[in-house]
Amino acid sequence: MYILQKLMNRLIVLNKFGIFSFTFFIVIFSSVVMHLIEPKTFPKWFDALWYVMTTVTTVGYGDYYPVSTAGRIYAIFIFLIGIGIAGLAIGKLVEALGAHRKRKEEGRLTFKGRNHFVIIGWSEKAKYAVSEIIETHPNLEVVLIDNLTITPITHQNVHYIQGDPSIEETLIQANLKEAKSVLVFSDDSIHDSALADGKTLLIVTSVERLTPHIHSTVEIKKEEHIKNFRHAKVDEFVLSHETVSRMAVRSAFSKGITEIYTQLLSHKEGENLFEVRKRAEWVTYKDAFDSLLQQGATLIADGNDLSINKKLNDSIPDDARLYIICSKDVYESII
Repeated sequence: MYILQKLMNRLIVLNKFGIFSFTFFIVIFSSVVMHLIEPKTFPKWFDALWYVMTTVTTVGYGDYYPVSTAGRIYAIFIFLIGIGIAGLAIGKLVEALGAHRKRKEEGRLTFKGRNHFVIIGWSEKAKYAVSEIIETHPNLEVVLIDNLTITPITHQNVHYIQGDPSIEETLIQANLKEAKSVLVFSDDSIHDSALADGKTLLIVTSVERLTPHIHSTVEIKKEEHIKNFRHAKVDEFVLSHETVSRMAVRSAFSKGITEIYTQLLSHKEGENLFEVRKRAEWVTYKDAFDSLLQQGATLIADGNDLSINKKLNDSIPDDARLYIICSKDVYESII
């Protein structure tokens, strides 16, 4: 009994690989031994393996069992050693799964996916952004970076990375080099707009230094800071305070205009804004405008150029980024 106790104590301190390796050895070795001891009871090697597996997992169907003295003696060995080792292996497996889940929730796992969307900074705005991405692109993987001790959102396509986003190691952990786009939200806990934009600029500088090719969108508090972000080669800017204020003022003078903004900004209601590729038969903007209008869509812009109606007879460049307003059903029929 002392020997068995010493053996189990040694097994407990083994790592997971050692436990699984030893369990595999015991199962295979016992299957071979039982097949050799009782070839009539276990005519096939798989029959012996079936018996050993049902025994060590305490299932015990009773369809196979040893009848000779030698077979029963070895079966006692399986009872004493095999069941304990199998239980230990199962316990280690459950422990490993629990540890993996804990590391995932704490954001300590490295993301290995590609063409994902990275969001830096958790807030209510980030929450709505994640919800919008999941709603419009259900297959897109999202990686969230923040300093929270545990993930603020649980979804199969959302992966959390805990760390300082201005540090290169954190961005590498999020696999930023193979990401499709990055969205940086301003830190709402910083009430000074200059300090908040300064922190955002530090983060986006690290992002652009590591992955200069990535498409970056940044939330900025003060409009006069845009020139600093342009110097950092940021692609898109969102002015949080100014945008809300201007929308409020316009709604005061033009009743119902906020409904238009809401429809264009959200994919959950009304007409939406979509991007379409140029077709071979669309030579001029008028060709595209008329064709899309017949299908129920309105062409409004090429990139950030909203003056489509002033150049309908101009040729459409091959790299044009055409934006239309239509319902989701119409968009899906167009693409």
